[in-house]
Amino acid sequence: MHTDVERCVRAVQSKDERFDGWFFTAVLTTGIYCRPSCPVVPPKVENMVFHPSAASAQQAGFRACKRCRPDASPGSPLWNERADLVARAMRLIADGLVDREGVPGLAARLGYSVRQIERQLSAELGAGPLALAKAQRAQTARLLIETTALPMGDLAHASGFASVRTFNETVREVFALTPSELRARAKGPGTQTPGVISLRLPFRRPLFPDNLFGHLVATGVPGVEEWRDGAYRRTLRLPHGHGIASLRPTPDHIDCKLALTDLRDLTTAINRCRWLLDLDADPVAVDDQLSSDPVLAPLVLKTPGRRVPRTTDPEELSIRAVLGQQVSTAAARTHAARLVVAHGDPVTDRDGGLTHLFPTTEALAELDPEALAMPRTRRATLIGLVEALPDLGLSIGGDWQRARAELLALPGIGPWTVETIAMRALGDPDAFVATDLGVRLAAESLGLPTKPADLVRRSTQWSPWRAYAVQHLWATGDHPVNRMPV
Repeated sequence: MHTDVERCVRAVQSKDERFDGWFFTAVLTTGIYCRPSCPVVPPKVENMVFHPSAASAQQAGFRACKRCRPDASPGSPLWNERADLVARAMRLIADGLVDREGVPGLAARLGYSVRQIERQLSAELGAGPLALAKAQRAQTARLLIETTALPMGDLAHASGFASVRTFNETVREVFALTPSELRARAKGPGTQTPGVISLRLPFRRPLFPDNLFGHLVATGVPGVEEWRDGAYRRTLRLPHGHGIASLRPTPDHIDCKLALTDLRDLTTAINRCRWLLDLDADPVAVDDQLSSDPVLAPLVLKTPGRRVPRTTDPEELSIRAVLGQQVSTAAARTHAARLVVAHGDPVTDRDGGLTHLFPTTEALAELDPEALAMPRTRRATLIGLVEALPDLGLSIGGDWQRARAELLALPGIGPWTVETIAMRALGDPDAFVATDLGVRLAAESLGLPTKPADLVRRSTQWSPWRAYAVQHLWATGDHPVNRMPV
């Protein structure tokens, strides 16, 4: 979008927050870059230059605005909507893969050469993978500086910098302030709970939280997830340790509290929470498309801004999808809870009732099929999936169509399971569970076709947002996943 100068100028002059994260405005006369909704007086048109990413603006020598904090804006929805190489790379970079495995690790995960990855990212985003990761590290550093009392040396290591010197230089370069000055400008970490990082997760409005949090709580696995004091809480398995996230909806942001065993996991934890709640979606684009269908228009008008509830761990979700085959939500939770108690890693939760991390694939590989209180065919399906998971490569940066084909090739896994995984684990916005009972009942009540093949053909009018249409269809019935817990 940054190449459409006229459209960008209109967004800046109207301070349109819907475009935050889509592009960044660099001001030639001041040397700073801003988000489109920056509250200051818009610069003259001739002084504006537009960049596709914060990293691109930083590489061009611009500093982040101290008023609008463009580095903390919602991410571009393109990386969640698209399935091409650049989008998959951006999802993995956001998850911290470059910091953990370097650019060669990113290239290996995507199946391309390092040169191809760098060329395509630079062509579209104005910055390569290292620059994009650096921009992300700077944002992580800022969060830690402003929300903790950590010594700067420890903080530099936790935010992914190789040395304190590099950390200091990057912070000054990006924010035009030293780390100490940034901390002095903040309200201070004194109001923070010891051991807990508190921050705000921005999103594009509108956001309808009922189905989002209602689904997560209604399907939550006891010991791994809970609803407590108005917040959804869950354990997180992270690259360097584990954590507990507490997520509370407010009108203009998600209040997020993270307790981590290793602060190097902060960036990954934030990204996974954003992914879980689908916070980088563009609800205006989604709702406009769905509203073009007279059948869905009243539903969208009633509750605009629905999001797709996702997961923090694609492999966990795939296992839970199999456990949920042809059983009630309550039964699926019970099966999952038994696996957690028997094979999950215990954790300590001083603020609630969370007890375990969901079991790893390696732990479930030792599972005794006879210990599963379910039909023999579903036991075989679960064991087959567990054995196949290491080779499937299910991840937020995965190839959606390849994953579908590989899952369908496994015995006992059909369209409902595949599309559930595609929608909630892989993040395909066009995934559609046409065989889901709730969807079929909704279709019948709305006068839509009820046979799956016919409903799939009818649903093409909603593409590429059929996963969001599912959320509206579920809402037509008395389904517990559509109600906010109390």
